[in-house]
Amino acid sequence: MEIFRNTAELQARADAARALGERIALVPTMGALHAGHRALMDAGRARAQRVCVSIFVNPTQFNSATDLAAYPRTWEADLEACREAGVHWVYAPEPGDLYPDGFQTWVDVSELSEPLCGAARPGHFRGVATVVCKLFLAAKPHVAVFGEKDQQQLAVVRRMTRDLGFDLEIVGVPTVREADGLALSSRNVHLAGEARSQATVLVRALDAAEAAVLAGETSADALLEIAHGELANAPLAEIDYAELRGPRDLELLCGPLDDAALLALAVFFPRASGAGDRVRLIDNRVLPKPLPQEER
Repeated sequence: MEIFRNTAELQARADAARALGERIALVPTMGALHAGHRALMDAGRARAQRVCVSIFVNPTQFNSATDLAAYPRTWEADLEACREAGVHWVYAPEPGDLYPDGFQTWVDVSELSEPLCGAARPGHFRGVATVVCKLFLAAKPHVAVFGEKDQQQLAVVRRMTRDLGFDLEIVGVPTVREADGLALSSRNVHLAGEARSQATVLVRALDAAEAAVLAGETSADALLEIAHGELANAPLAEIDYAELRGPRDLELLCGPLDDAALLALAVFFPRASGAGDRVRLIDNRVLPKPLPQEER
């Protein structure tokens, strides 16, 4: 496994691989790797001869200095996880390599970045789109792999890839969950005790809404009421948003649903340390298209 700290060195290595006809898969991460990231690496290995994992805690996508400082850094464990997954290249640049002095060029996917997480975290997706664009230019992949837990991020990356004409495939991988259903996240380490127990309310809300759709419910308002009702069973949870959106365009959905719909949730829980910002968890599910009355 090769480790690259310098963008130019990775670009040269990618050029050499491409000259040999080898496909390259990129798995962008911020480290603190877990089984969800392993699923992304496995998806990359299934699609390419060379897998590159980037490990970079991107400062431009954080709205809080406290949150940035608290983000877990587990370098040695991350390298071991990459070795075990059969990763070929690890790209771990310094911030100054991606954002040199005087940096002033940004990628902004305007409309898709506005709702959901974008509403509460202004500039977040500008940071995401910019760093992903730079990762694409560094690793020169044929395919890039992202988790479906953050459907908004996936939509932003897909739109950017199309709009800027990147010649690569974007692959979404289903969310990997802990045994009790909580979506795997590096932020889960900041939960403890009752907050950790109550965090499963997110998946329970998704399950309840999906069950209602399968039982014939088509009203957006009714489905949101079901989700809110389930979330209310967790006293420590503070809802940031619970919304129904179009899975691809993220348009707000209301009235009767006649197609698949993205139920997106973001909830705050107390941090285990009791200090600093709260822990913000997201989860989502694409609810199925309602069945015709005669098929229910």
